[in-house]
Amino acid sequence: MKLNIIHRNEQVLAGHKIVGNGVLFILLLLLTGCEKDLEPGLPSSQLIGEAIFDDTATVDAALTSIYSGLRDNSTVEGTPSGATVLMGLYADELDYYRADAQTDAAFFNHTVLPSNGAVDGFWNNNYALIYQSNAILEGLEEGGLTMEEKGPFMGEAYFLRAYLHFYLSQLYGEIPYIVSTDYTQNSSPSRMPLPEIYELIEQDLLQAKELLAVSDASGEHIRATKGAASALLARCYLYTQQWEKAKTESTAVIEGGVYVWQPELDQVFLRESPSIIWQLKPEFEGAATKAGEIFVFENGPPPLYALTDLFISNFESGDLRKGIWTRAISDGTDTWYHAFKYKQNTALGSSSEYSVLFRLAEVYLIRAETLVRLGNIEAAKNDINKIRQRAGLDGTKANSVDALLEELVLQRKYELFTEQGHRWFDLKRLQLANEILGPVKPNWNPTDVLLPLPQQELILNPSLQPQNPGY
Repeated sequence: MKLNIIHRNEQVLAGHKIVGNGVLFILLLLLTGCEKDLEPGLPSSQLIGEAIFDDTATVDAALTSIYSGLRDNSTVEGTPSGATVLMGLYADELDYYRADAQTDAAFFNHTVLPSNGAVDGFWNNNYALIYQSNAILEGLEEGGLTMEEKGPFMGEAYFLRAYLHFYLSQLYGEIPYIVSTDYTQNSSPSRMPLPEIYELIEQDLLQAKELLAVSDASGEHIRATKGAASALLARCYLYTQQWEKAKTESTAVIEGGVYVWQPELDQVFLRESPSIIWQLKPEFEGAATKAGEIFVFENGPPPLYALTDLFISNFESGDLRKGIWTRAISDGTDTWYHAFKYKQNTALGSSSEYSVLFRLAEVYLIRAETLVRLGNIEAAKNDINKIRQRAGLDGTKANSVDALLEELVLQRKYELFTEQGHRWFDLKRLQLANEILGPVKPNWNPTDVLLPLPQQELILNPSLQPQNPGY
């Protein structure tokens, strides 16, 4: 799918075009794709008309399809096409080892072109899920469910729309913010300045917080909740330097009583960890996470990826995360380290881990940084030491603002590595990319802080011009 979304959807079912109620059409597509997940659901013959939005089971199934899309076909997926891998290569976390890996090489070497398939995939897959979120919001507005019934569903759709736009804006900078399924509005949208994008993300998340449940009914943290909305708000406020708001939202998550600090490193990523705020369930019970499948290997040389030597060598002495969240593999001559946050890498009788998107440690790091910026040094040190002490390290000796900010960069690097591109986004937002990557990436250019817009999108929609600098 392209950003010219409805145009592309005209080709989905053997030439069937969207006419009349485009929202209904896309929901039919969603439900067709996730019909196996309808429990209970309508017979396929009844998935017509307004019944889609008059039945909580079918709306729930449509949202489940978006979560599945996040897991399998979006920026945050854990496959070689997702930000965890590609932005890990783009930054200083990962090396690649598979032969003929043109995309891996382009991201690792900073030779990404507008024609790169991954650039196109990030854009198109995220906007396709945004379109689906909009279709659900519009359908619920028109449907017959009560506000009590449809409110939490709308909250999830607002949250997902904000989350997807957030990632697009981090990768490409100025982007269109799509809030409708209307073809006349979406056929040639223009890019928006980043402050406007963040305002729209904030609006969506504040609406989501009002509507979302406090906890996931499944108990597995696999659906968006108020806590997830606050965590994303805190992240956005951190990125936009709104320190007081970031402190408020992060504190709401930390002190809200829903999430509990997990003191054992080897249990942080287990599916039942009480510190998980939001995670994505594998496709079937027993499946491993996609990150586990691609990162974990038993023999050298690595089949796909390994952590860079520089990343491994800079672990602080005594940091337990090196021994628990990475693993050394040797062939007798050479040694490589792979990310080992997820231990399960093949299908078993049950899934021990789900793919974690938000967890409590990030929120502590967000609050610590905002406290430093606000001058509350001792409180900031308490939050930093929460992270350090779990890693087996003594409390930080940093006492100045600059020293604490440097410590935070280090703790974010070794706490959040290989998780949806955190390291790259930190280098970009803190303006450290030139300093850190310049010496180790021969083709580094300061304009690489943004990916190029997909070449095909610029051809289809000239309103997206100009291309990002450097491309």
